[in-house]
Amino acid sequence: MLLRTALLGGTRFLLAPRQANSSGQQCLRWWQLLQKRAQNSAVSEAASHSRVAVPPVPNAVTDQTIGRWLIICSGTVAGAVVLGGITRLTESGLSMVDWHLVREMKPPQTQEDWEAEFLKYQQFPEFKILNHDMTLTEFKFIWYMEYSHRMWGRLVGLAYILPAAYFWRKGYLSQSLKGHVLALCGLVCFQGLLGWYMVKSGLEEKPDSHDIPRVSQYRLTAHLGSALVLYCYSLWTGLSLLLPQHKLPKIRQLLRLRKFAYGTSGLIFLTALSGAFVAGLDAGLVYNSFPKMGERWIPDDLLAFSPMTKNIFENPTTVQFDHRILGISSVAAITILYLLSRKISLPRRTRMAFASLLTVAYLQVTLGISTLLLYVPTPLAATHQSGSLMLLSMAVWLVNELRGIPK
Repeated sequence: MLLRTALLGGTRFLLAPRQANSSGQQCLRWWQLLQKRAQNSAVSEAASHSRVAVPPVPNAVTDQTIGRWLIICSGTVAGAVVLGGITRLTESGLSMVDWHLVREMKPPQTQEDWEAEFLKYQQFPEFKILNHDMTLTEFKFIWYMEYSHRMWGRLVGLAYILPAAYFWRKGYLSQSLKGHVLALCGLVCFQGLLGWYMVKSGLEEKPDSHDIPRVSQYRLTAHLGSALVLYCYSLWTGLSLLLPQHKLPKIRQLLRLRKFAYGTSGLIFLTALSGAFVAGLDAGLVYNSFPKMGERWIPDDLLAFSPMTKNIFENPTTVQFDHRILGISSVAAITILYLLSRKISLPRRTRMAFASLLTVAYLQVTLGISTLLLYVPTPLAATHQSGSLMLLSMAVWLVNELRGIPK
């Protein structure tokens, strides 16, 4: 009995440490398992954060990419302006009498579709007063001109909005660039709405008017002006990203030169806007002589309308006179600007900008005079309008070159 008790006691004594050791190992395993789970959750959380927060791309890469995109966008806007000018010169802008964002993207397919479209056009003043003897074949030409302009406008919108959304999502845009891109996309949408608002003015019945049906010259100028703002804004931002900024000294001559360059650029922009009034009123056809207007330097009907201020925007003679004065003033200002720049030491690229502006200015005034003397032929008039865009581009390039001067 004593022996049995001793054996049992010894057995318990030997088993006790083993059981304690077993439970300790089990606790250790549990602790290691918890640590592993914590590590896995931390890794998965970090991975999810890395998927949400896009790592920033180096500035040099993003600047080049965004800059090239904006230059391409400005090119599409320039194409829309030129195509719109040709549409206006061929009197095609009122051929499509309604506006649908998606539905009008598909042109008429069958003879019945074309006849239905032609019938809609016949209900409006341009056909009744001006084109009452137009054939279906002639109508197809002006319809396709306006259709091309509208489709190009949609292409411009896609060129801005789709890449902007992609770059935004990828984190390519800095905080300041986001504001610029939003403003540009907003201008694109506004431009499309303004285009239809302009066309509507030419579709309205005007019983008291004996003039031929045309769009409002005010709305035409607003439409062109917003397109030019969009073009210059895109070009300026693109050039600022692509071209390295010069470190120019802060001297009085350079400060004056930059102020004069800004003023000259504003004068060029104003001259381009006055060209829209000339186009809207067909003012290029009233006096086809230069430098005099007819036999006089100042025509007799310059202030024929009452009140006097009405002549500035509604009298074709006054509108042409103003455009002449603004054009000559622009060339004179550009010439003075170039001569002033020759007296200052400037980087080679900046001197090229001055020389390019001067060259395009004299080419543009030559085109303008030729267009006037030849009674506004469509190819020459379209080239003259394209020249105004080129001149404006040179002005934007020049003032962009001078941005390195400390204020």
